[in-house]
Amino acid sequence: MSDVSGKPCILCVAITGSLPTKDNNPAVPITVAEQVESTHEAYEAGAAIAHCHVRNDDQTPSSDPEKFARLKEGIEKHCPGMIVQFSTGGRSGAGKARGGMLPLRPDMASLSVGSNNFPTRVYENPPDLVDWLAGEMHTYEVTPEIEAFDLSHILQAIAMHDAGKLPGKLYVQFVMGVKNAMPADRTVFDFYVETMRVRAPDALWCAAGIGANQVVVNEWAIAAGGHTRAGLEDNVRLDRDTLAPSNAALIARAAALCARYERPVATPAEARDLLGLRPA
Repeated sequence: MSDVSGKPCILCVAITGSLPTKDNNPAVPITVAEQVESTHEAYEAGAAIAHCHVRNDDQTPSSDPEKFARLKEGIEKHCPGMIVQFSTGGRSGAGKARGGMLPLRPDMASLSVGSNNFPTRVYENPPDLVDWLAGEMHTYEVTPEIEAFDLSHILQAIAMHDAGKLPGKLYVQFVMGVKNAMPADRTVFDFYVETMRVRAPDALWCAAGIGANQVVVNEWAIAAGGHTRAGLEDNVRLDRDTLAPSNAALIARAAALCARYERPVATPAEARDLLGLRPA
């Protein structure tokens, strides 16, 4: 048996993101109703967290709080206990519009604490905006999930948490495989894990891989005792020749990896307890 056997693994489903469209994969859910249905299928497959973006009718990204409210209501109704995590990412809005949905009090929200390059632009997260978003999360009792695209983001998140600027339990996600940002590199991944172990021993971490890196990073994270994310936001394929038929198929693949490493898939209630979140 491995050292991590028996340790529950939290699976997060990244439902739709801001970029994939039905031209990329017809299974990408766009409307709120489609997202709720797709999330429910992933919930049944083992997802405990729903990482949520919303879209306009033309499939472009949105930061409309009303859409977020309807999505949250639908997930809470059809996926009892599931952790709702809103995205405050920069593709769906600018400035404080990125946090306009936080008064809805989701369980969690993503937070990037530093800037980096994306495929065609700079992903800007200036310190004043990061501090404002963190303050809003404090105000509305929303636990952040730190999306770390670089080592400096991990260290900044630890420093902010130690200083009391981040509410709740520290939860850091390593995002690997975004073009022009951190590639899916095993040596770097191992260093990230060791950095968390040494500098933030009471924190939790997870990892997400983009595109073909998704299943690779899923396995690294599960084997190393962390948590992981899968879904159509990050990857629309099962393999080079096969489109993923659903978010549930990608979560089911991650759940199968959990079984391989003898790790039970965390229920939503177990995930809430691990993350220090309020009961559903």
